[in-house]
Amino acid sequence: MRRLIPWLLLLATACSLQAQAASPCVVSHIVDGDTFDCNDGTRVRPIGIDAPERAQGVAADSATAMLARWVPLGDTVRLERDVSLNDRYGRRLAWVWRGDTLVNERMVASGWALLYTVPPDVRHVEALESAQARARKEHRGVWGMEHFTCAPGDFRRKRC
Repeated sequence: MRRLIPWLLLLATACSLQAQAASPCVVSHIVDGDTFDCNDGTRVRPIGIDAPERAQGVAADSATAMLARWVPLGDTVRLERDVSLNDRYGRRLAWVWRGDTLVNERMVASGWALLYTVPPDVRHVEALESAQARARKEHRGVWGMEHFTCAPGDFRRKRC
C-alpha cells in the first residue's frame, strides 16, 4: 500500500493538471477575427493566429465573420491551455476546440488569419504551418486579395 500512495498522488496531480488545461466557454460575443468573449466574462485570444485589424476593411470583416462561423454565439467551445495563461492584455490564451475541430487551424486554413507564433505557446504550431501553406498555395482569404499587402502585425506597428 505504501508504494501505491506516491503513484496515486501522481495520478491525481496529472488529472488535476489536465482538468485545468481545458475548460468550456459559452461564446457570448465576437470581438474581431482573433478575439471573442465567453459568457463568464473571459476574453479569449486564440493562440497562434493573427487576423486583420478592423481598419484593414474587408479582410477584417471577413476574418470576424469566419471566426463567428467557427465559434457561433451560444455554442460551447473547449479552451485548451498551452504554457501561458494570458497575454499582456489579460486575454485568455487558448487552443480553441469546437468538437474535434481546432478553430485556430481552421482560421489559418481559411486564409482569414495568419500564423503568429509566440513561444513557448507552440503546442499545435505544425498544424497551423501546414494550414497556412495550403491557404497560401490555394489563394484563400487574404492570400487571394490583390490589395491585401500588409500583415496585421506590421499594420499595428505602422510599417505599411
